[in-house]
Amino acid sequence: MAKLIFHPDVQYDIEESYDWYEDKAIGLGDDFMNELESAIAAVTALPDTWPNFLKGFRRFLLKRFPFSLIYRASEDRIYIVAVMHNSRKPGYWVDRI
Repeated sequence: MAKLIFHPDVQYDIEESYDWYEDKAIGLGDDFMNELESAIAAVTALPDTWPNFLKGFRRFLLKRFPFSLIYRASEDRIYIVAVMHNSRKPGYWVDRI
């Protein structure tokens, strides 16, 4: 199985989104985290399944929340560069590569 690597700023992406959803409704942040964890598991299991997106990265669209998991996969690793909101500054993460 490929090694999972996160860009350091992904933690900020996740925390900011979690906090925003928790402010809207108690437990909604947890729902966001559960869907994100499922997305990461799917990408880890079948990294070549999702379409190419930009600059050699792929995009997994979350179903319930307007976010995408942006990643690049190779034989031995999966590099997650962003948990991107699909409407707010969608290309902000390009500076991370």
